[in-house]
Amino acid sequence: MATNYQKICQGLLKELSQKQKEIVSRRFGLAAVPNFGADAKETLEAIGRDLGITRERVRQIEEDGFLKIKPKIAKYKNVFQYFNQYLKRCGGLKKEEILLEDLGGKKHQLQTYFLLAINDNFERFGENEDFYSFWTIDKNASGSAENIINTLFNKLKKIGKPLSLKEISSFSNVKFLTSYLEISKKILKNSDGLYGLKDWPEIKPRGVKDKAYLVFKKLGKPLHFNEIAKLIDGALIQTVHNELIKDPRFILVGRGVYALKEWGYEPGQVKDVIAKILKENGPLTQSEILERVLKQRLVKENTILLNLSNKKNFLKGSQGKYKVLAI
Repeated sequence: MATNYQKICQGLLKELSQKQKEIVSRRFGLAAVPNFGADAKETLEAIGRDLGITRERVRQIEEDGFLKIKPKIAKYKNVFQYFNQYLKRCGGLKKEEILLEDLGGKKHQLQTYFLLAINDNFERFGENEDFYSFWTIDKNASGSAENIINTLFNKLKKIGKPLSLKEISSFSNVKFLTSYLEISKKILKNSDGLYGLKDWPEIKPRGVKDKAYLVFKKLGKPLHFNEIAKLIDGALIQTVHNELIKDPRFILVGRGVYALKEWGYEPGQVKDVIAKILKENGPLTQSEILERVLKQRLVKENTILLNLSNKKNFLKGSQGKYKVLAI
């Protein structure tokens, strides 16, 4: 919509007293001339200190200015209808950052904010622990958004992995789902366009170890720590190795080669792996042990046989099957 928001705002402020005009302009960042809208919004306290009056007096003057402005907004009905239609297309609400960009572009976001604020048909909900700031035409939007996001949060937590918007939509009958997801701080979207819980490493990786975890998840196979370092921008090889050793999500399966524990790999040395296999399966032949251990460790057969020959740990029975003694 080709509208001169700057001219509209100037017209609305025109009949205010000098002090009202100054305070309203500064409160909404409209004070800069000729670079209209370039200044940041100022607080009641900051303006009061500058003018030598109380915060409450600044608020009263601002309110008196609004009372003069509101009867004049009917003149710009087409602008507010445009704002209303935009929000309807978004499902009745929109994240503030996106809304101001869409409606005001690069230059007129502060003017757009001001126009929304002076019209009682638009409601702003400020940022809190769970949501980013958003605007709505529905007074009950905050409660609805909280219920929808909590339902999706619990569903994702149960599924335990990030999902695409299409996948989330398949178990949600909410129209305009994107608008709700955009304002949420509990459910975030990663660089691959997948949605998940904010503390999931796939969504918001924290440090080298989480980035390494994502590399494993993406490639789906054991990797040497040198390879992983190359796939993480700016990561040092030794740092990667140190992080993998300390994190229980990663299992050393060969010389410098790691895999994810969630893939079924068990921690410990080769002898520990053999012992666990025998404890879970009972006595096994040499070939059966080799087959199972090689699924867990990238080592030579001789390494496994050397560990198996340790009579303090394993005993070969009369039927050629081994059993674990004590480890």
